[in-house]
Amino acid sequence: MDWVKNIIQSTPEIALFLCLALGFALGAVKVWKLSLGGVAGTLIVAIVVGMIADVKLNDEVKNIAFAMFIFTLGYLSGPSFFASLNRTSLKYGVFTCIEVVTVLGITAIAVLIMGLDVGTAAGLMAGGATESAVVGTATDSIAKLPLPAAEIATLQANVGTAYSISYICGLITIVIMSSQVFPLIMRIDLRAEAEKLWRKLGGGSTDENASPALPGLVGRAHQVVAADGRTVDQLETALGKGAAVERVLRGGDTLTADGNTRLVLGDIVMLVGPREAVLAGDKLIGPEVAPRRGTDLELDVADVVVNAKGFSTATLGELREQIPPQARHGVFMSTITRMDHELPVKNGTEIHKGDTVRFTGTKSDLAAFTPKVGFRIDPAVKFDFVFIAIGVVLGFMIGKLVLQLGDVPLSLGTGGGCLLSGLAFGWFRARRPQIGQYHPAAAEVIKTLGLATFICAVGLTSGPQAVELVKQFGFGLPIAGILMTLLPASLSLFVAWKLMKLPAPLALGAVTGQQCSTPGVTAVQQAAGNATPLMTYTIVYALSNVALPLMGPVVVAMARALGG
Repeated sequence: MDWVKNIIQSTPEIALFLCLALGFALGAVKVWKLSLGGVAGTLIVAIVVGMIADVKLNDEVKNIAFAMFIFTLGYLSGPSFFASLNRTSLKYGVFTCIEVVTVLGITAIAVLIMGLDVGTAAGLMAGGATESAVVGTATDSIAKLPLPAAEIATLQANVGTAYSISYICGLITIVIMSSQVFPLIMRIDLRAEAEKLWRKLGGGSTDENASPALPGLVGRAHQVVAADGRTVDQLETALGKGAAVERVLRGGDTLTADGNTRLVLGDIVMLVGPREAVLAGDKLIGPEVAPRRGTDLELDVADVVVNAKGFSTATLGELREQIPPQARHGVFMSTITRMDHELPVKNGTEIHKGDTVRFTGTKSDLAAFTPKVGFRIDPAVKFDFVFIAIGVVLGFMIGKLVLQLGDVPLSLGTGGGCLLSGLAFGWFRARRPQIGQYHPAAAEVIKTLGLATFICAVGLTSGPQAVELVKQFGFGLPIAGILMTLLPASLSLFVAWKLMKLPAPLALGAVTGQQCSTPGVTAVQQAAGNATPLMTYTIVYALSNVALPLMGPVVVAMARALGG
């Protein structure tokens, strides 16, 4: 044991990656529908390691890791955050307001009743709101307090310990309440309500968790018999549902399959479209034939950032109406993604500037169509280092600005500064996507690694004080953590269900969105059986993801003013 302690103390980088490995393994363990996740698991492991061995990560490592995380968070949220600032989406901001006001109020009461110090109060709020970014913005703010270095270190350590306790309580509360208890209180069958909303949006199968045994988009080759004398336009109209004639073979020649091309007996017609549309090919064209030379049609896939000139928030159905049928001939939409969440591909789904849509079609059709929607992402470019690095530098500079409020220095710090610069750079990139590309997979790795490294540093520092903090406040912290989640969620459910009259899946999506709880919305989505809860979750999540981290300095100032 002494040998292990010596190795960890002399080589902190080993402690870091050991905590990451064990923490993500712990976070993957599932009990019922609950799993802590890698970040919370890392914090718990780091606290234990910190209790066993006195080991600390360099402050610069911690600051860099948090800057990478918070900038990326802002960058990914930027397009959705600004797109939500419209008359239609801004009404959902009431849920973020409820969350912010309620958690600050509960924290203030806890400080007065329990005598919480500044660090414990900030950690309690961060964990109860299940928002890890508050840990960073609060510790930044604590570092600027006019206190001895030893006391600042203790307060910062208390942030991590209190966060770990209240986060676990908050996570369990939001998952169970949103997916199980709230539907019972509402007296509804969530799956049936989600089915009803799904069909209202545009119909189709509702089982989002199932993989289709047969692909939805297919290609077929038919020999012209019944379609003899018809034009391509007439055939496509008869097939309906988006089916497209992509190629016509006559003898050994390939003809241009424009709308006026008239089919003759013996032609080979290449169809591409939804399965239900091309199934009528045998009846409307003639018998299906085996592949042969000239029928080897290849389809391409294009991910496109929606930012076409003059585009404003619209439903998918409205977007389709804006683009003439001939302009979208042979192009099929397969996914709509917002902040790494796939939304229903239905006519009633709202499309925002900055959303990413995936289209499938031939290379020529995609090349002609995608500029009408937005900018086609180059899959070869994963990370624009110049753009991202400039954004982080700007964030650090914004974070150095300080506003003195009495004896409390108010500053956005590294967290708030990089969050704002990330928002601005993400918004700019959505409008000028030719620069600043940040592939979602690369962004997710950097965001997760940055946060996990920062949380590990906090946990290692928190370890020595963890036992004392728990002894001091006892069951008060977990109870306050549960209330920190339960009260705002219950209040928002009442507003969504009774006052705003939102459909149940949208109401529960908004409740989990204000908590920025991905496990929560995942549980709701599983209970609903489709992706409808994500339609409000992504909007409220974008707003809360910006507002809650900025509350770090506020809760520190408030707790200090109340005597914490």
